Amino acid sequence: MKERIYIAIAGNIGAGKSTLVDFLCRTYGVQPFFEPNDENPYLADFYQDMSAWAFHSQVYFLTHKFRIHQELGRTPGIVVQDRTIYEDAEIFATALHESKRMTDRDWKTYQELYRTTCNSLRPPDLLIYLRCSLKTTKQRIKLRGRAMEQSIPVAYLRLLQDLYDRWLEGWTQSEVLRLDTDNLDYISDFVDRMDVLARIERHLPREHIESARAALLSAQ
Repeated sequence: MKERIYIAIAGNIGAGKSTLVDFLCRTYGVQPFFEPNDENPYLADFYQDMSAWAFHSQVYFLTHKFRIHQELGRTPGIVVQDRTIYEDAEIFATALHESKRMTDRDWKTYQELYRTTCNSLRPPDLLIYLRCSLKTTKQRIKLRGRAMEQSIPVAYLRLLQDLYDRWLEGWTQSEVLRLDTDNLDYISDFVDRMDVLARIERHLPREHIESARAALLSAQ
């Protein structure tokens, strides 16, 4: 079986994760794995009352993200994931606990489940961290118009960003590529596009890049 190369895309709400996943898939024809937001039956309730639904929503994400990790682990070649299981725990569940929206009892149970789950996971080969300012985050949330996101408190978004920065400072399980997405336009700007691809490809085996491009061309 062909060796798997696992690229994880990390970043706050509105940082541009799904856009980058789509871009890499179009460029290399690689297998995408997206976050199961639309499938989470607790999410709408969570955004209306975070304290009441924090534990339910986070356990759902953890369970389904573990399933996605197992699936991408069986997929050969280059795979790219929109938000990892690590972010679910280190960022979002942590934010809910620190902001008193998840009780200490629920937090302890969640942490035990998370640690047990992580023991069976292989970390990504490359973590691409997308960062943008809080102002940009708010603008993108407004522009994409997802109703359940419009009521997210600014203080909560700020806490998420602080936790992302803190998490990345201590991340040692793989190489990290940091991209500032405030003014990055690799979709329509040729210079930005070539720069982003060059920076990503420096972290990947040449044979995997060439193989992915050849497979994409043969499929067209």
